[in-house]
Amino acid sequence: MTAQQAEPAIPTAQPGAAPRVDSEVGPLRTVLLHRPGAELKRLTPRNNDQLLFDGIPWVDRAQSEHDAFAAALTARGVEVLLLSEVLQEALADRRARAAGVLSAVDERRLGLDLSDALRSHLTGLDAASLSHVLTAGMTFAELPAAEGASLVRRMHHPDDFAVLPLPNLLFTRDSSVWVGDRVAITSLAMPARRRETSLMDLIYAYHPRFSRTDRAYGAHSAPLEGGDVLLLAPGVLAIGVGERTTPAGAESFARSAFADGLAHTVLAVPIAQERATMHLDTVCTMVDRDAVVMYPAVRDSLSAYPLRPDESGGVQVDGPVPFLEAAAEAMGIERLRVIDTGLDPITAEREQWDDGNNTLALEPGVVMAYERNVETNARLEDAGIEVLRISGSELGSGRGGPRCMSCPIDRAPLV
Repeated sequence: MTAQQAEPAIPTAQPGAAPRVDSEVGPLRTVLLHRPGAELKRLTPRNNDQLLFDGIPWVDRAQSEHDAFAAALTARGVEVLLLSEVLQEALADRRARAAGVLSAVDERRLGLDLSDALRSHLTGLDAASLSHVLTAGMTFAELPAAEGASLVRRMHHPDDFAVLPLPNLLFTRDSSVWVGDRVAITSLAMPARRRETSLMDLIYAYHPRFSRTDRAYGAHSAPLEGGDVLLLAPGVLAIGVGERTTPAGAESFARSAFADGLAHTVLAVPIAQERATMHLDTVCTMVDRDAVVMYPAVRDSLSAYPLRPDESGGVQVDGPVPFLEAAAEAMGIERLRVIDTGLDPITAEREQWDDGNNTLALEPGVVMAYERNVETNARLEDAGIEVLRISGSELGSGRGGPRCMSCPIDRAPLV
């Protein structure tokens, strides 16, 4: 089935109800996306590796694909919030503008004089212009004229960045995660992404919609990224530990979740520290309340360390044990159904690289997936999963699928 053929099926939230997310597959009500913008036009063959892209996307096509993605969600009754709009609305608060300016000006890179000039310039911008700089960055050529000499300015190429762009904002899953009625501002591991945390921090602190939202994790804690966090069931979390999330990050998040009563079990799941498996959701995502789509190369080898709160307020660590068994036990089900990526090892490897496992569940048994993963999508449908296909030829150049590009803010409870 194509996304255009889908009928609205998502129950809407009650007016004034607080956002809440307790699972990966509860009917999706509200989601945060980021439409590709000027920040992607900053990518060049000289900087794309540093900025974590495998290629240079055709931005107009990426925007068209993203618009179709958002429209398909809206057609299913999902409220779509766009990060650029939410950021601008938050920046109406002077405290948010001060926080944004503070995050953008790096005195260690720019020196005191140039930092002062940039800070003064940014402080005078309106919300829309400041939002543009915070996301798209600013080159040295675009810096405001400053009196006196600046060695920093003289020794940089005019097209070098004084404020780095944030092309990975496209992947809103990573920088914040909702667990229950709380939001976790994550701690991004890669230098090219760390400033994303500050933008999400100010959005959740100063946007009126989130003014009463409690936090579940500190942005300055050990590295933890949202692509590694799966809400397997109410009270059960799986956290990938690999390239982007450290063991300390997984343990710290587990302690926070236990203290807040958000989880009774956290499964720390080691994954290979490679580009192709940067997050847990690159090898495994939920497609139904008792089913996952999984890269078959890790199906039998994926393990987990179950973490549970102990009586003294600490954390009890067990394992390692097979992931699928540990997940089923924690979820209180007999077994977790597994749908393999692809039909053979070569197809599976190709479609795993192309985000075949990175599906976004709209409700139990209904997912969005890239249309190019033909074999995986067919296997999902053979297993009774409805697949809404979207184009991602350009969106996928940063290594991320529909789940990576979406941060669920509100899901209806599973019944």
